[in-house]
Amino acid sequence: MAGQIWINLPVKDINKSKDFFTEIGFSLNQGPGNADDKASLVIGDKNVIVMLFTESTFERFTGNDIADTTKGTEVLFTIGADRKEEVDEMVTKVVKAGGSIYGKPHDQGWMYGAGFADLDGHRWNVLYMDMSKFPAE
Repeated sequence: MAGQIWINLPVKDINKSKDFFTEIGFSLNQGPGNADDKASLVIGDKNVIVMLFTESTFERFTGNDIADTTKGTEVLFTIGADRKEEVDEMVTKVVKAGGSIYGKPHDQGWMYGAGFADLDGHRWNVLYMDMSKFPAE
């Protein structure tokens, strides 16, 4: 577990959020962390763990109120893609799973990406970067 990154997010409905994230390609983590008030998911081949907690559980262990994602962005997560088509595929999956797109796919020459919000308004990017086209300084 040393050196591993765990992202902890508050959600309104564990089951709906778990369904959303598995529909867009995250895997259910078979290890500890799954219960009525939490779910553990894995992103990509680097095995980044996303822990979903009911808002009440999250507030209890953080000692803070939950950020209102309708009024501001508390954090922006970025997921790397191996090709442009993966970005487009993720956007399609997000919409089908009930998420929203706040940044339509766009090409900046060396970078192609899009932005989406999950069911609880947490913001995510998915980016493909072609470093061979990275502008020289």
